[in-house]
Amino acid sequence: MVLSLACNGPTGFFSGGRLDGEVTPIPEGWALTESRGVGQLETQPDDPYSVNIAYTIIEGSLFINAGDTETNWVQNIAANPSVRLRVGDAIYLAEAQRVTDRPTIEEFGRAWTAQSSFYRDPAELDEVWIYRLVAPAP
Repeated sequence: MVLSLACNGPTGFFSGGRLDGEVTPIPEGWALTESRGVGQLETQPDDPYSVNIAYTIIEGSLFINAGDTETNWVQNIAANPSVRLRVGDAIYLAEAQRVTDRPTIEEFGRAWTAQSSFYRDPAELDEVWIYRLVAPAP
């Protein structure tokens, strides 16, 4: 059973492969049911690699965060920014753009730490990997 789950994305803390679901256009302003939640992120289109990931929507922009850890999915995005995000049954095709400007990192940090006292403020870290997901270029 674990093998069948791995083929459809991550399971718990274990990464998975290609995500199944219906490809859906990104809603205007990332208007999802919740302004924060957990979805599955697929990177590396030629050899899909997927993980469970928390997302945060701020003023119509959807952000994902690796904190100060250059994870496998961060390395994959550096090689190819094309990603797929699954929230519920919907798959959204997107491009991940790394956020490096201080005001956006600080704004994200306020929204991120308001979600849990266990979340570290990325504005206090020397280097962070925060990404904004945008519609891919046509």
